[in-house]
Amino acid sequence: MNNNDSINKVIKVENLTKKFGSFVAVDNISFEVGKGEIFGFLGANGAGKTTAMRMLCGLSKASSGKAKVAGFDIYKQTEEIKKRIGYMSQKFSLYEDLTVYENIRLYGGIYGIKEKDIKPRAYDLLENLNFLDKKDALVKSLPLGWKQKLAFSVAVFHKPKLVFLDEPTGGVDPKTRRQFWEQIYEAASRGITIFVTTHYMDEAEYCDRLSIMVDGKIEALDSPQNLKKQFNVNSMEDVFHTLASKAKRGD
Repeated sequence: MNNNDSINKVIKVENLTKKFGSFVAVDNISFEVGKGEIFGFLGANGAGKTTAMRMLCGLSKASSGKAKVAGFDIYKQTEEIKKRIGYMSQKFSLYEDLTVYENIRLYGGIYGIKEKDIKPRAYDLLENLNFLDKKDALVKSLPLGWKQKLAFSVAVFHKPKLVFLDEPTGGVDPKTRRQFWEQIYEAASRGITIFVTTHYMDEAEYCDRLSIMVDGKIEALDSPQNLKKQFNVNSMEDVFHTLASKAKRGD
């Protein structure tokens, strides 16, 4: 691999494994994710995708294998990784009893943005979201779709190299989910890599490439179009069910 290839690989995983005693949660997986790519990481409950994501975020130590995230080693440089990633979960990762502005300021500090830079960047963000008139509103008072837009914006506030989205649209109506994906596309267009897990197969269609895990292993990895051709089906729903039906372990 030449130097340019290395620079453009934001995630590089080789034979990554995680064991809990005799149970192999993640079994020898390998894949790469490029700069600005929207990479879907799919699998039924118990497939191992959340465990794999935790290792890449530096929250869980791998049992064996290699991985680099944003150019840093997951064993030795977890703090460097944490500075360069964003994270958003289904629970939105916001503090409900703080105001919109207080949430932005808090996360700006957590992500290491200098105090003098937080306020002007926060107001730019509020203006872009059309939230200026809501800056002093408590987050718990916002509609679900607004919370979601704010949570994603906070996750990329520090301009990370990549953002991990762990089932970010759970419980959200289809129209709001589509609007959320417009935010994802915009972030990807700015070179931010998107690593997303979802149970919605219509969302899987929006990804550049997809990995599908079954029983701790990656059973398929390609673009949605190529996967549908490979399995001779019309939808990602059919691809997913074909693979997930092979699973031997449950939740």
